[in-house]
Amino acid sequence: MCGIAGLYYPATPKPVDPARIAAMADAQAHRGPDGSGVWTAPGVGLGHRRLSIIDVAGSPQPMASADGTLTVTYNGEIYNFAALRAELQGRGAVFTTAGDTEVLLHGWAAWGPALLDRLNGMFAFALHDARRQCLFLARDRLGVKPLHYVELSDGAVAFASELKGLLAHPLLRRSPDIRAVEDYMAFGYVPDDTCLVAGVKKLPAGHSLLIERGKPVPAPSRWWDVDFSRRATGSAKALEEELVALLRDAVTSRMVSDVPLGAFLSGGVDSSAVVALMAEASRGAVRTCTIGFDENSLDERGYADVIAERFATRHRERVVAADDFSLIDTLVHAFDEPFADASALATYRVCELAREDVTVALSGDGADEAFAGYRRYKFQAAEERVRAMVPASIRSNLFGTLGRWYPKADWAPRPLRAKTTLLALAEDGAEGYARSVGVTTPALRAALFTDHARAALGGHRAEDRYVRSMRDAPARDALDRAQYADFQHWLPGDILTKADRTSMAVGLEAREPLLDYRLVEFAAKLPADMRLRGGQGKWLLKKAMERYLPREILYRPKMGFVTPISAWFRGALADEAAALASSRVLVGSGWFDPGVIARLAADHRAGKAEHGRTLWQLVMLDRAMARLF
Repeated sequence: MCGIAGLYYPATPKPVDPARIAAMADAQAHRGPDGSGVWTAPGVGLGHRRLSIIDVAGSPQPMASADGTLTVTYNGEIYNFAALRAELQGRGAVFTTAGDTEVLLHGWAAWGPALLDRLNGMFAFALHDARRQCLFLARDRLGVKPLHYVELSDGAVAFASELKGLLAHPLLRRSPDIRAVEDYMAFGYVPDDTCLVAGVKKLPAGHSLLIERGKPVPAPSRWWDVDFSRRATGSAKALEEELVALLRDAVTSRMVSDVPLGAFLSGGVDSSAVVALMAEASRGAVRTCTIGFDENSLDERGYADVIAERFATRHRERVVAADDFSLIDTLVHAFDEPFADASALATYRVCELAREDVTVALSGDGADEAFAGYRRYKFQAAEERVRAMVPASIRSNLFGTLGRWYPKADWAPRPLRAKTTLLALAEDGAEGYARSVGVTTPALRAALFTDHARAALGGHRAEDRYVRSMRDAPARDALDRAQYADFQHWLPGDILTKADRTSMAVGLEAREPLLDYRLVEFAAKLPADMRLRGGQGKWLLKKAMERYLPREILYRPKMGFVTPISAWFRGALADEAAALASSRVLVGSGWFDPGVIARLAADHRAGKAEHGRTLWQLVMLDRAMARLF
């Protein structure tokens, strides 16, 4: 696990200053505290910060081939590197290191870009080929590892794992993009197809970019996508056994490490499943850790203790305050762009705890997306059944009118928020789902934005990306389409960004076995009722884990990391919310109406309305923009 950075001049091989590459890499030193390296040649420079996991004493980066024609800088882990190494040796390749990095060099020499199809791992890498006069950038299938890039005024393409690596280059023009602000206010994160710094791009998950000398920089090419259009055949029992085999392999392949390894354990289905399979494969006690809260309604330690005792793990716990908002500035620095998923605070704390004992930690991330674990999938499926029964014209008039008149109840559980459901039913399935995954409604965003901001947006609307993804999805039904859209946007933009930035901020490698691409492909082929049945998400996954986990873990209500942000803005952070209306950053941008912000803060503080999440978004946006611009 590492941080990478570099420069490439496609038009002409200008000289590259090694100090500039080092500065870009060192801006990400937290990603690789164990070592650094810089390599330059005419027209190209590669930098690296290393967190040593495999072949600790060897495999320095950037790494060059024996003949010097290929050089790579790489962030991630290739879990099947041993098998690929043996295959390449059978073709005559001679290896001089014991790690996975050298597999990329020999693999490129043997297969070129088709190398990607053979990799099972999480990665982002840049490979320079002197013979072909090109730079090849690639990102893993699901987007576990990040990669940012930008074309600079001197003709260079600069790239880095994190935005802060690009910010270290003096030619990067720091100008905010109002479209990214719209997207962030809609979803609480900046999606991978945009960036708050205008001109900066993120290489999408499952994409590569081949930049050739003397040619314009092309658009990225997709090399992998999840396909929901096919259906698996076979009995539930046979599919269950296939799933268990895939789970075992996904977990054991991620237990290869030359440094201490453990797991996050919340006591939920996903992390418990990972720990159970780790315990089955491990000779010694698995190291686990969990965060507890000083508020009983948020504390899951009791469930984690059940699993820790069942599998005799070496378990550590730490209790943190539910009002642990002292981390705000730490998170602003870690994420660069604004990030309003408040569970990032707890995720940072559990990464911090894990890093005291291990360098690698396995997590349960990804199962909700792959096996339909979120409650919103259940609601979407139910709403689609209603849409199928009522003609669109009637739905729009009937449910739209009822929804507009029905009182808001943001404080209530989703099934009781009839206004939200009625408005969703008035839309088609894609529009309804796009709004359901949002944080701030289009109407509220329109009220927050000034006329100047609305004009600058030029018709751009955050929800449109979800609508397009769902309508173009390789899918058979509504559940497929919703999951597919989440794989394109929510998973890389929120879940995996949160996991990467919080773990890397403390020099910890997080691995997600439940996002093994073979598992994801298997889950996408399952009949819908083996993912979601009787209102129960992750149906087949839970059935498969009944042999390992008690029912009180498998079938308890989903909790997740909950942070009481609404209470904060009626208490300790109430003054900070009120101050947003006079923020030199937000109001000074000319994009936000200070009167509307002041009213949101006052109504929330007085308990007249629920605006905690929107206020949290504005606080994080204010601080991120102050830091960036």
